[in-house]
Amino acid sequence: MGKVMTVEEVVGRLESGMTVGIGGWGSRRKPMALVRGLLRSPLRDLTIVSYGGPDVGMLCAAGKVRRVVAPFVTLDSIPLEPHFRRARQEGSVEFTEYDEGMFMFGLLAAAHRLPFLPTRAGLGSDVMRVNPHLRTVRSPYGDGEELVAVPALTLDAALVHLHRADRRGNAQYLGPDPYLDDLYVKAAAGAYVSCERLVDTADLLKEGPVQSLLVSRSMVTGVVEAPGGAGFTACEPDYGRDEEAQRRYVETPWEEYVRSEQG
Repeated sequence: MGKVMTVEEVVGRLESGMTVGIGGWGSRRKPMALVRGLLRSPLRDLTIVSYGGPDVGMLCAAGKVRRVVAPFVTLDSIPLEPHFRRARQEGSVEFTEYDEGMFMFGLLAAAHRLPFLPTRAGLGSDVMRVNPHLRTVRSPYGDGEELVAVPALTLDAALVHLHRADRRGNAQYLGPDPYLDDLYVKAAAGAYVSCERLVDTADLLKEGPVQSLLVSRSMVTGVVEAPGGAGFTACEPDYGRDEEAQRRYVETPWEEYVRSEQG
């Protein structure tokens, strides 16, 4: 059964107040076509769960976000995402900051339908101080080691961008890193994949090895063909980060940037 959708159809499935996970990492392989669809929508009060980049910054600048859950928000070659930084300085968004490993365990717990997973990450750090809701548990084995109980990062929806997909939702990455996109998909009630190109199922293995088939159709609600749909972030090997476009995004006042994007 085909699951091909448009960006507008994906956004139409979402509601204000939802918790939305956005795949990619920093300014790498972000589902920017879907993010820009969110920007054009009336959605508000979103909780965004992300290894954050311009996805988080743009949605904060547009007033779409109530809370961000992230270990960082960066543009990679530009260390600090300016719109997220401004939102935090002004106190216009709430922020739950986890260690990168803790964040991964939160997604993994949600993917396996567990309430939490234990980890040593975060112990002895300020992560525990700035997140007073976090609890610890003692191992029932061995010496009863104390561990952080990272709560599941359960998502209402996940948005990810991959290199190739078929019309049933099987999706493939061809770059250097999967960026945990498979965990976002598994952690979500509804998962939406944009891709550089839709291909026949049989052609997926012509593009890359079987290990590159990251996302199964059984986890996917909809798939969108969006050539260039990660730009200006990197989507190697199809294209690299557009550094000039990223600098323009950073240096241009938000309202002016929006007008230039629309025009």
